[in-house]
Amino acid sequence: MPGLPVLDLRRFRSGERDAFLDELRGAARDVGFFTVVGHGIDPELTARLDDEVRRFFALPIDDRLAIENTASPHFRGYSRVGTERTGGEADQREQIDIGPERAPVSGEARYWGLVGPNQWPPALPGLRDAVLAWQAEALRVSQEILRALAASLDQPEDHFDRWFDEESHLHLKVLHYPGGAATAQGVGAHKDYGFLALLRQDDVGGLEVQVPGADDWIGAAPVPDGYVVNIGEMLEVATRGYLTATRHRVTSPPAGVDRYSVAFFLGPRLDAVVEPVDLPPELAAQTGDWDPNDDPDNPLLAAYGENALVGWLRSHPTVAARHWS
Repeated sequence: MPGLPVLDLRRFRSGERDAFLDELRGAARDVGFFTVVGHGIDPELTARLDDEVRRFFALPIDDRLAIENTASPHFRGYSRVGTERTGGEADQREQIDIGPERAPVSGEARYWGLVGPNQWPPALPGLRDAVLAWQAEALRVSQEILRALAASLDQPEDHFDRWFDEESHLHLKVLHYPGGAATAQGVGAHKDYGFLALLRQDDVGGLEVQVPGADDWIGAAPVPDGYVVNIGEMLEVATRGYLTATRHRVTSPPAGVDRYSVAFFLGPRLDAVVEPVDLPPELAAQTGDWDPNDDPDNPLLAAYGENALVGWLRSHPTVAARHWS
């Protein structure tokens, strides 16, 4: 079975722009996932990130628990294997959740409680600089992809830019999937609720994507120096279903094998309310009878902050019970 489409981002700023935009639009609509190369992220930065990630998960458990997310009302910090849940089932992975470095804010809407400081491990001071440097590059690449997607829909490149200022709600996960876990659910089947996700994965594999409109799952095989990109629910809402937020999952690796990855999620301002894109008639005609509520377990909300908060409360019930009662 074929894998994900592979796209060279350099073609967006070249004489191959039109052909690239056609291929990008097709991948985003037909699969909702693709791999990008030619992104310009320094391999030395990536190698440094990979090293710090492995060093963190090799720390004694007490050093990891020093930044446990149960101490953070903003869902930041470390969570142990089995504490995050997807589809009501425990995910067999441990992770650090990281966002923009900001002080807490107050506001009438409850979702403003998601804004706040990160937690960094005192036992590994180099992790912070490596993660934040890579996060800045992931943001650059994600915004370039979002501009290309806007152009592929016959919109100005900067169509979505207004939602991505200094208060945009970015999110990053540093992930470890231990081998021989209690169940095969590394992370259960789900969609991402932002605009885009950008994934750095090692060479172990395990990410699987459900083909839209089918029961088949395809493997997102690692590509050298490639980053996996997927469409989030906010882009599906904005395009009335023309672009696809696709269900995906990670299967636990076998005993004796560990999987590491870092996922970056491009989210807008928490107070963003997604407005429909004025698609060209030939594209709009393909949206059919798309319904944002066709999945009763996961209705798609145009208000990003509400969508994000629901996701956090559902995924981290211990943090929710302690800080959000």
